[in-house]
Amino acid sequence: MLAVRQLNQYYGGSHILRDLSFEVPAGKVTALLGRNGVGKTTLLRTLMGLVPAKTGSVRFDGADLTSAQPYRRVHAGIGYVPQGREIFPRLTVEENLRIGLASRPRGTRLPARVFELFPVLRQMLGRRGGDLSGGQQQQLAIGRALAMGPRLLILDEPTEGIQPSIIKDIERVIRSLAASGEMAILLVEQYYDFARSLADQYLVMERGEILRRGAGADMEKDGVRQLLAV
Repeated sequence: MLAVRQLNQYYGGSHILRDLSFEVPAGKVTALLGRNGVGKTTLLRTLMGLVPAKTGSVRFDGADLTSAQPYRRVHAGIGYVPQGREIFPRLTVEENLRIGLASRPRGTRLPARVFELFPVLRQMLGRRGGDLSGGQQQQLAIGRALAMGPRLLILDEPTEGIQPSIIKDIERVIRSLAASGEMAILLVEQYYDFARSLADQYLVMERGEILRRGAGADMEKDGVRQLLAV
């Protein structure tokens, strides 16, 4: 579904992403792990076209999106939940969700599945986003991305600052989405146990490079926890 080849990115004179190559297959969860500052969020911003790739290519479902504007990537079917959620605090829950329909034809209704996955959002449609708890805001951010009906869902540290009970809810939702086979999921995480429970395959980043990769079932055997602790 997503194929990245020899991707490089610089900030000034700093080489941030170094010849990254990997694939995110349809119907699978690909977990991207790494400590702070290794380039994970820069990679996602490059994948979304928020910063241009210096060299390399990004292909989605066979189409070359390397130079495409962010809105074209969204229209192609890529949903993005950024680190920190970035909901609109003064808009209601319903208005935030409707922003996720911007790439859909006028008159498209909010998918019922968003409320099936996150029932709390239906109960809070009229409440302002800024009045929700951190966990509820994360559910809202994921629901907004799902509203567009993505074929690739990118999640940047969805467990950050979230209470354990809602982490379990988010884990259940990701597992359900992956099991449906309707989309590819790229999950960026530092929380090892959460990533291990969901990953079909894993990638570990270090200093802008892929240090190790393998099957999710092999993460313990491959010593991924120790790589993140160093």
